[in-house]
Amino acid sequence: MIYTDKITLFTQGFCHLIDITDQVRGIIRKSKIKDGLVNVFIKGSTAAITTIEYEPNLIKDMQELIEKLVPQNKSYHHNQT
Repeated sequence: MIYTDKITLFTQGFCHLIDITDQVRGIIRKSKIKDGLVNVFIKGSTAAITTIEYEPNLIKDMQELIEKLVPQNKSYHHNQT
């Protein structure tokens, strides 16, 4: 059996992290499937899905790391096209 559903979210911009655990759990419950796999997919080239503990200090660490790797105020070639 395959069950498909959708979560629609809107971010607040650069480095906004959203915990989708409850939404995914709700979809699993709604599906009534007892055993199987959950595939979470995101469309778009500037978003990502990860598995981390959604804890305030870890969120700050992740945001600081992303800012170091991909500073938001830097000029990128991609932005010129």
